[in-house]
Amino acid sequence: MNPKVDFYFNKAQKWQQELEQLRMIALDCGLTEDLKWGCPCYTFNKSNIVLIHVFKDYCAFLFFKGVLLNDANGILIQQTENVQAARQIRFTGLMQVVEMEPVLKAYIFEAIEVEKAGSKVELKKTAEFNMPAEFQTKLN
Repeated sequence: MNPKVDFYFNKAQKWQQELEQLRMIALDCGLTEDLKWGCPCYTFNKSNIVLIHVFKDYCAFLFFKGVLLNDANGILIQQTENVQAARQIRFTGLMQVVEMEPVLKAYIFEAIEVEKAGSKVELKKTAEFNMPAEFQTKLN
């Protein structure tokens, strides 16, 4: 456990038990705990593996290279259509996290293997913004 991450768990008003359980699962997998983007982030050899974050209706594990995982259980969710690499597993209750612990650990270990293999996500080029000609001349 990283003491600088404790405040995140101590300040949580909603999902506190679920967050603590997710934290223990990540730490049980031998990951290093840090605070990135204001959220608990778990790394392997300084590479991001999984992040814990909360939303109004759920809390989640976010796998940075989730798109490369096998997802044998069909539980990974693409947060929005524009998210290319990351995938979430969402939780709405403590028992859900507890019951899924073996599956979650398997996904974490798979994500570690993806990192060890040096696998990269092939990102699609996003659409470029073409400024209308009348605005371009005003900028020049």
